[in-house]
Amino acid sequence: MRHRLFVSVLFTVSAIQIYPQTGGEYKNDVFLQKLYKDTAYINLKKKITSEFSHTKPGKWGEFFKGVLIDEMTSSKAVALTFDACGGIGGSGFDKDLIDYLVREKIPATLFISGKWIDDNFDTFIALSRDTLFEIENHGLNHRPFSLDGESAYGIHGTLNPGEAFDEIEANVWKIKALTNRYPHFYRSATTFVNETCVNLADKLGIKIVSFHILAGDALPKTSSAVIEDNVVRNIKSGAIVLMHMNHPERNTSKAVKKIVPELRSKGYTFWRLTDFEKIIPKNY
Repeated sequence: MRHRLFVSVLFTVSAIQIYPQTGGEYKNDVFLQKLYKDTAYINLKKKITSEFSHTKPGKWGEFFKGVLIDEMTSSKAVALTFDACGGIGGSGFDKDLIDYLVREKIPATLFISGKWIDDNFDTFIALSRDTLFEIENHGLNHRPFSLDGESAYGIHGTLNPGEAFDEIEANVWKIKALTNRYPHFYRSATTFVNETCVNLADKLGIKIVSFHILAGDALPKTSSAVIEDNVVRNIKSGAIVLMHMNHPERNTSKAVKKIVPELRSKGYTFWRLTDFEKIIPKNY
């Protein structure tokens, strides 16, 4: 990660001392204004926006070279990943789901947006302290990662390189300030990105993650049986499964309680994405 060591030193000296450990100080708008006064953040933003200011966005989609989409191992290991999106109608917390994962000792990767942190601050802190889970980056304001305002599923993407930078990088700094750990991976809201945004993320030392299996739990009326079938029928070694943890009213928890024992019976084990890092190809 090319700039991370430099930023880490600065953050240890400045941000962690400046920002008290209270939810209000970390609200997206407040936190972003503080970052705009941080020389390291501003200099990095200027460098990135200058480099990409006249670059064509490229294609729009979920799967490009540079996105982590190849199966990560031939062993029977899978990564259960859960998005916490945030915003209107998306800031809930599926406590039953998380309690089940804890009870069954199932490691998981949680992609969390800055908006969701704002609405679930204490829960976020508790999750970040549980070594069963790893906290990863789902964007500051849960916007698709775009250079020209592309939309997906009715959500407008970032409009330009400056907005794209803040969406991905400000949430890195926010998570680092709250957990003292840099998120290693980024999943865009809706998983959609501009092709060129993959290069932008790479400049920041960030791996963009899509999915191999879409459980379908994002749709409000999807039954637990359909979610279960989507995962179990399509499971394969090294797969990344995408589900959600921000809609307790939906059927994710009910489905996961069936998925876990079924996959276990087939010999699968559960890994976090960082557990795969040593075997992820460098040219993923």
